[in-house]
Amino acid sequence: MIAFEPILPVVVIDDADAAESLGRALVAGGIRQAEITLRTPAALEALRRMGAVPGLRVGAGTVLDADQAEAAIDAGASFIVSPGLADAVIAVCARRGVSAVPGVVTATEVMRARALGLRTLKFFPAEASGGRAAVAALSTVFPEIRFVPTGGIDAARAGEYLTLPSVVAVGGSWMVPRAALSARDFAAIESLCRQAVQAVEAVEAAP
Repeated sequence: MIAFEPILPVVVIDDADAAESLGRALVAGGIRQAEITLRTPAALEALRRMGAVPGLRVGAGTVLDADQAEAAIDAGASFIVSPGLADAVIAVCARRGVSAVPGVVTATEVMRARALGLRTLKFFPAEASGGRAAVAALSTVFPEIRFVPTGGIDAARAGEYLTLPSVVAVGGSWMVPRAALSARDFAAIESLCRQAVQAVEAVEAAP
């Protein structure tokens, strides 16, 4: 089972040449993991380049089928995130020894994932599907499942999710805005990452 840290940046990147600088900005801001979504032609090359940044673990997101899973793992993905539960993707991950984190919303989907041996699941789209209250409700009947809520979450809401013991990480793009990436404003991204880490630390320190 993959061990996530509390903040999982969800990265949509258009230019692979920005990948290494982005990776260094994440690490400098205190974040040591990232999900590179396969939504752009640059994604796989960006994944390769970010995977070479010391101290950064990189996975692939928006993985929809077996071919994408194979390509992402070949590019160095150490975990595979999908918006839903696809048996073919899970089978590739099992064969390649890489963690699969499929998306779920309903109790039925959680039960299917659980039957496949999965214990860490993406709750997506989080805010549109009941938010923190929905995750809390699922956690009461599936206490062994760990969730990574993603979708519509911003800096203000992230801490609310992380107060739930079942939430191991919150995925979002607020600390890696696409506009900042396009402008190559890595100082701004580093600052946003640092703020996210500090917010998490404040939640963890609260009585």
